[in-house]
Amino acid sequence: MYNSEAALEKARVRVGLVGTGYAAKLRAEALLHDERSQLIAVVGHTREKTETFAREYQIEVLSTWQELVEREDIDLVAISTINRDHGAISRAALANSKHVIIEYPLSLDVVEAEELIALAKAQKKLLHVEHLELLGGLHQALKQNLSKVGEVFYVRYSTINPQNPAPRKWTYNHEFFGFPLIGALSRLHRLTDLFGKVFTVNCHQRYWKIEPEYYQTCLCISQLCFDSGLLAQVVYGKGESIWQSERKFEVHGEKGGLIFDGDTGIFVQPGETTSSIEVGPRRGLFAKDTSMVLDHLFDGTPLYVTPEESLYTLKVADAAQRAAQTGLTMFMKDI
Repeated sequence: MYNSEAALEKARVRVGLVGTGYAAKLRAEALLHDERSQLIAVVGHTREKTETFAREYQIEVLSTWQELVEREDIDLVAISTINRDHGAISRAALANSKHVIIEYPLSLDVVEAEELIALAKAQKKLLHVEHLELLGGLHQALKQNLSKVGEVFYVRYSTINPQNPAPRKWTYNHEFFGFPLIGALSRLHRLTDLFGKVFTVNCHQRYWKIEPEYYQTCLCISQLCFDSGLLAQVVYGKGESIWQSERKFEVHGEKGGLIFDGDTGIFVQPGETTSSIEVGPRRGLFAKDTSMVLDHLFDGTPLYVTPEESLYTLKVADAAQRAAQTGLTMFMKDI
């Protein structure tokens, strides 16, 4: 499937990591616990934090991601850094004949994302956009129980995270995080994975306490009409001006409903007692994703998501951004 590499012949993929945050730590641990991979080096935002990270995992510290992607002793680049830099790092890694694992979104720009997928194919390299939400207990429970409700006509997915005071971190930075439903692409990707193609997109979005670089609150509400006729509402909010936490996914169909509130799920039918649904844990997903990537590289085992599927959801998110900016309904056939 990919160009033969000396590292693969030796049954060891040599990995360079961009990022030192929570996700990067989980990725590093997953790589270190799999004998098929060897973590070589890391690049981070601040030297002190990066050196602490490197000591913990006994790897080399590099000064820039440009240096990392050019290293001949690295076969795969794992990108766990701010959304703004995803596209540039992926492009440079692929251009230097590296495989790439990257957290969503692949890029904040749809055209660039399309170019990266084409580049990966031309280079015959893996480009894996990680979507852990598809592997988690909630999504698996949804898939297993979806047929119970019959034809689905309405879905509501709400994730609201009050934080007071709001942290001055990259996830509250206009440039670093991007438009909320692009930065938090999984909110839409659950829906496209379950329900297919989208027909129209509407969206309203607002920031509070805006500074040139940071905001303290955002709220984004999008309405999607799918080709099937299904109507879906997605609510995403975080920060200081929101007071009640919510993580809720509702599916309403002709034969009943699925209601997931936090880690609790129920199946509701008319005239019958509701029955509980077991929701699996969210732990261990980075290890599972990493193992599947290595299975794919060594054995050609299919991955659970393709970059093209992630790209389609990115196009839906881009349509939501346009709708929020213009106040108009976006038709996906025109995008």
